[in-house]
Amino acid sequence: MLQTYQTQSVRGEHDNVSSVAQMSSAELLAVVFGFIRRRFLTVLAVVPLPIGLAAVYLLTTTPLYEGTAKIILNTGNKLQVFQQPTIVDPGNAAVIDSEIEVLQSDNFALSIIKNLRLNDDPEFVSSSLGGGGLLSHLFGLVRPYVFGPAPPRSESEITQGIVSAFPQRLTVARVGMTYVIAIQFKSTNPNRAAELANAVADGYVVDRLEARYQTIRTATAWMQDRMNELRSQVSAADRAVIDYKAANNIVDTKGGGPINDQNITALNAVLIKARADVVEAKARLDRLTQILDSSNLNPADTKIGAVTDSLHNEIINKLRTQYLDLAQREAIFSVRYGHDHLAVVNIRTQMAGISHSIVDELKQIVAAYGSDYDIAKARQSSLEKSLAASVTGSQTTSKAAIELRQLESAAQTYHALYDNFQQHYTEAVQQQSLPENNARIITRATPPEGRYSPKVLRTLEIAAFGGLALGFGLALLQEISDRVFRTARQVEAQLRTECMALIPLIKPNAGASSPSIKPHLDVGTSRIIRQNDGLFRYVIDSPLSRFAESIRAVKVAIDLGNVAKSNKVIGITSSMPNEGKSLISASLAQLCTPGGARVILIDCDLRLPSLSPKLAPKATKGLIDVLTGSSDVDSVIWTDPSTNLSFLPVVAKSRLTHTGEILASDAMKQLLQRLRARYDYVIVDLSPLAPVIDARATTRLVDSYLFVIEWGKTKIGVVEHALSAANEVYENLLGVVLNKVDIKLLSRYDSDRGEYYYNPLYTRYGYTDS
Repeated sequence: MLQTYQTQSVRGEHDNVSSVAQMSSAELLAVVFGFIRRRFLTVLAVVPLPIGLAAVYLLTTTPLYEGTAKIILNTGNKLQVFQQPTIVDPGNAAVIDSEIEVLQSDNFALSIIKNLRLNDDPEFVSSSLGGGGLLSHLFGLVRPYVFGPAPPRSESEITQGIVSAFPQRLTVARVGMTYVIAIQFKSTNPNRAAELANAVADGYVVDRLEARYQTIRTATAWMQDRMNELRSQVSAADRAVIDYKAANNIVDTKGGGPINDQNITALNAVLIKARADVVEAKARLDRLTQILDSSNLNPADTKIGAVTDSLHNEIINKLRTQYLDLAQREAIFSVRYGHDHLAVVNIRTQMAGISHSIVDELKQIVAAYGSDYDIAKARQSSLEKSLAASVTGSQTTSKAAIELRQLESAAQTYHALYDNFQQHYTEAVQQQSLPENNARIITRATPPEGRYSPKVLRTLEIAAFGGLALGFGLALLQEISDRVFRTARQVEAQLRTECMALIPLIKPNAGASSPSIKPHLDVGTSRIIRQNDGLFRYVIDSPLSRFAESIRAVKVAIDLGNVAKSNKVIGITSSMPNEGKSLISASLAQLCTPGGARVILIDCDLRLPSLSPKLAPKATKGLIDVLTGSSDVDSVIWTDPSTNLSFLPVVAKSRLTHTGEILASDAMKQLLQRLRARYDYVIVDLSPLAPVIDARATTRLVDSYLFVIEWGKTKIGVVEHALSAANEVYENLLGVVLNKVDIKLLSRYDSDRGEYYYNPLYTRYGYTDS
């Protein structure tokens, strides 16, 4: 029976998740150490692989050395031809990035290559073929045999290859937020690395100086041509002003412009004020008209209060006050006397009269607003006519003055441009005589003491760390995919039932050489259980072993279960074949015989019997013959003289199909009732739950079930599915045993209980296995 878990169903993995969340720190630490103990071999097997690859990389890679030089940019002294010099903010990264792009450009690299004749250097010629790494080296060795000898390359192809490979060795970066640029160059020779870093820095300084000189010279020539052109334009502009004044008899006067222009300015200001007055009058008129046009005008409406004149009108304010008082009384009387009461109707009549009076007052205000609007429009029209007449006169009289102002403005512009260019031209000529450089070297490169790459210690550290990460990743993957039962705690959490015992794994030849085993000689038709199979007699031949002690724990649980329910007929099953249920059945039956108990073991695995070939290989009749009535039960029972164990085999002359119906038949029920009366224990070896339904057919015949799970092999999902499909078996489940347990490995999965099972001190109590 299921005892305290009878009402529970088979649970899923979420129970484990909740249990892990409720673990204490000590328990969690034990789980972590258990994971490391279980999977440390996987980690140890994976770690050497990345380290070995790193070692191959270090042995086959040519070491590189890096020389470093530093230059500083003097951005405050840049040439400013068209504006005053300014100091560039160091935070402006675009300035520094532009100079870095110059250092990394192909044209700059080509100039360095030509100056140092790098196309004759074997190191750079080989790098132009694709680099000096492991892959390129291997490709160079294989290429002649696969593609044939490489054709000779021209000088331009070699140079172009070096130009392409040059940026891979050159590193240019800004130092912090300063104007300093660090130039780093890598080479297989430390002296060569320092030489090339200094060459790049020197080349950049010279290139910037030459570029500055060329810029100044080009700007000076252009400015001289432009000054000659401006000089001619200034002279022409001055002559045009003088000629125009003479042609139109214009004499310069002291003071402001014409009187007509002043009148236009004054009229324009007055007209703007008049137009604003018209708009304001129109807005007031439209607003009040809109209020009066509304179909349901309410004197209490805030719209009436929005009209300025209504606020200052004593009549309207008094009428509105009366209206609000009547409205309050009407609301009170309507609630007290009803909506149609005569007093309420009279109040509404008074309210209607007040509304008409307010409307009449508002209409008078509308009439006043209309009069103001007409007056404002008339004033605006008069001002517009006066302004139009003044503008017409001004256009006629001031045309000559306007043309003169345009000519004078053009002449002033040409004079200003000419003076500005003359000043910058003088500055440019001075700078051309002694140009200032905008970059200088502050640190020259020296031969490095150590290699830049590959760094042995860092490479090995990364490889070791990567190996550990990969090893732990694979170990974690193994742990996640290990969906099998390993501990009693797992059984109790997943299946919600008791794990009665952890039965250790015994080898197939265990007990084969035991001196207590005597080969049985079959004489005539005697039905004596075969005694020369050491595996099935291990519990008798090794009574002080852990295996025998675990079987005793199962027997004790069966006997204790008799207090609440009769447990004479015990069915033993599993979810899958080959989990050891038959061995557990035989061992349990043999351990129940001491003390004079009458025990019978029945092989009810009708599809694939395993007990009968082991214990009664020469049996010709068995359970099927008893159920069909062709034989008596006493004539087919086999016995063991040493233990008084009875055994009812099954003999199938052909493959049976309807085995579930046979086990659920009335004949099977009657047989078990007779055996229940004759024996103290009836141990029934049933078929597995997953492949066939035979075990489910015995739920009306068997008192309790013992479920066998193979340790470390049977999937949790398979067991859950098997028990959920056989709900009657689960409800009468006495408990679960984990079979074939590797006691030595158990401590890696269940640290506290594993040490409990695997304790050398147990030899004091007669344990024969360690």
